[in-house]
Amino acid sequence: MSRNSRNEQGSWRRGQTIAVRFLAALAGLAWVGLRVKPAPFPAVGQYPVPEETLPMPAGLPAPVERFYRVTYGELVPVINTAVITGRGTMRLFGLTFPTRFRFTHDARRGYRHYFELTFFGLPVMRANEYYVDGKERMELPTGVQENNPKLDQGGNLGMWAEILRWLPAALLTSPRVRWEPVDADTALLVVPFGAEEERFVVRFDPISGEVSCWEVMRYKNGTGEKTLWVNGAWFDEGSPWAVFDSEEVAYNVDVDTSMEAKGPETAPKKIPTVGM
Repeated sequence: MSRNSRNEQGSWRRGQTIAVRFLAALAGLAWVGLRVKPAPFPAVGQYPVPEETLPMPAGLPAPVERFYRVTYGELVPVINTAVITGRGTMRLFGLTFPTRFRFTHDARRGYRHYFELTFFGLPVMRANEYYVDGKERMELPTGVQENNPKLDQGGNLGMWAEILRWLPAALLTSPRVRWEPVDADTALLVVPFGAEEERFVVRFDPISGEVSCWEVMRYKNGTGEKTLWVNGAWFDEGSPWAVFDSEEVAYNVDVDTSMEAKGPETAPKKIPTVGM
């Protein structure tokens, strides 16, 4: 082999080594960046509103009544709005991003979700999701999705699943929501969807009395056939695409769930009054 050929081969190998090291460094940087938690959103705080309560309704299935007594005691609070704030993770494009979120509920009527996916704690993707007047709208980095009855069905079930998790008292003050008995540790949660009804199968822990599992058939991404949705995870995926850990839940605060609302704000900004 000539000296020139050996030099060319050596240069190629050195270049290959540099490229491999560079890619490894990029992969390491990405690994670190995707493990840095973002700062939480500013706290909403609890407004000093009168706390209204109702007696426990009669006729609830046994595991449901046990669950409510464990959660609230003898009196059930009247919850009209809720703002759930926290952090977690979301899987997108095969990568799991740290996430901070704010879910704003006008209980039983609609919600707005705001997410920020972050890298090294800084937002790299933002999304607003709405379920208002029975219609779902998703404003995503990849575009807007709306005017889809299957998407509406998913938004409706998402709303009721979040109410069950974070403000279950609101299920007892809606005339179109009811619980049906199944067995000692299981009940059906029947919720409205327009003129129709949907049914969650809800299982309760026989020791603690808390909800241990729920499942329902939901359209996935507004397409195809209904897929079993269990505790917020798609049955055919094996693991949840998103994990949300609440860090603050504020009840009966001013909220704005309209399509015009954006970002993490919970209510319209108040314009200060200027004295004349």
